Amino acid sequence: MDVGKAQSRAAMAPQPVAPPIAIPGLILKAMRPRQWTKNLLCGAALVMANRLRDGASDLRMVFCILLFCALSGSIYLLNDSLDAERDRLHPTKRLRPVASGRLPVRVAQRAAVLIGAVSLLLCLLLGFPFFEVALAYMVLQFGYVFYLKHEVLLDVFAIALGYVLRAAAGAVAIHVEISVWLYLCTILGGLFLALGKRRQELIELEDGAADHRQNLGEYSLELVDQLITIVSASTIVAYSLYTFTAPNLPANHQMMVTVPFAVYGIFRYLYLVHQHGQGGSPEEVLLRDRPLQACILLWGAIAIVVVSGSGHGP
Repeated sequence: MDVGKAQSRAAMAPQPVAPPIAIPGLILKAMRPRQWTKNLLCGAALVMANRLRDGASDLRMVFCILLFCALSGSIYLLNDSLDAERDRLHPTKRLRPVASGRLPVRVAQRAAVLIGAVSLLLCLLLGFPFFEVALAYMVLQFGYVFYLKHEVLLDVFAIALGYVLRAAAGAVAIHVEISVWLYLCTILGGLFLALGKRRQELIELEDGAADHRQNLGEYSLELVDQLITIVSASTIVAYSLYTFTAPNLPANHQMMVTVPFAVYGIFRYLYLVHQHGQGGSPEEVLLRDRPLQACILLWGAIAIVVVSGSGHGP
């Protein structure tokens, strides 16, 4: 028993600080590039507003996505620097650059401030409205890092709102309006993913969940599963209504052919969460699961054909 405890403490102990030449690479790793897939949501406006073949809009969208990758990356750096001690109690988070000790906390914080500030200033190149959305995103993330992530239920709503602001940023970047139904679908989808993440944390950490983060002690598997059931059903209904009520979609309701793909995507994700315990990192699920990737690609291809074929635009 004592040997097991000693091994556990050794695994959680900080590693030596990496040499200076390795610091830039560790900063990039701490910015979690694999999670930048979330920022592709900014591009939803290009598809739904039929702007994919507009060169100027395409360039603005690429810049928009890159800026949100930098902004979100700076928040990950800040978050990891504040949670280093707690993350060492987590089976996978303890391997992150800051929690492992290879990237010093102060270096991570300084990099977070510099990258975040420069990225916010660059947002002005896409116009002041875009800057306002980006600033709102950063304010939300600061609120999450310092307060909201410790509050039961508010934490998952904050995560979901982050998805909404990404979608809004994409629309503002290319000067189009997006249906309120899309915003509703986005926040419901964000809640779905956030609750799946909380469920996996409860399973991985078991009785130590509250030690890692106090509000996890307020959740239970039964509660989270009930919330996931409510949100997943609501997402399907909201998306179905969106496909035949949004003013920027074809009047012949052809977009409804994408509904089965949305339903399958939700079902597939639930299957992976419950049967394979893969809900802790939505980006990892997306990057690894071939059926889910195929579903998303088919949905995207059909949506592009339907919207572009209808001649609808902003």
